[in-house]
Amino acid sequence: MTHHTDRENETTLREFREAVNMSAKELENWLETTESQSVGLKQEGQDESTGHQSGRYIVKLLDQKGEYSEADYGQMRRVVSYVHRHLAQKPASGIEHSRWRYSLKNWGHDPLRDADKKAS
Repeated sequence: MTHHTDRENETTLREFREAVNMSAKELENWLETTESQSVGLKQEGQDESTGHQSGRYIVKLLDQKGEYSEADYGQMRRVVSYVHRHLAQKPASGIEHSRWRYSLKNWGHDPLRDADKKAS
């Protein structure tokens, strides 16, 4: 496992907080929905998608107050990477009820909030 410096971890935490725009409670409630469970890739033999598993980990990280492990920072890096990568693949229209949005929400990011910020 790669060890990162304190500065790198601080940057990771800041980027994670910027990428995740849902609260722990919002994400937890979202993960219970049919829409949330309808998207994402499932590993062979798994009942839960990778994104859904990530969402549960994100809830834990949002509830946690400091003292993050290297594994936690690694998960934060995966979240930031996923959110940035998928935001770049935004559909031209019809995002409100899209699999694209549902998948991003599983990773703690609701892209409609980005549009709300730009409108205000």
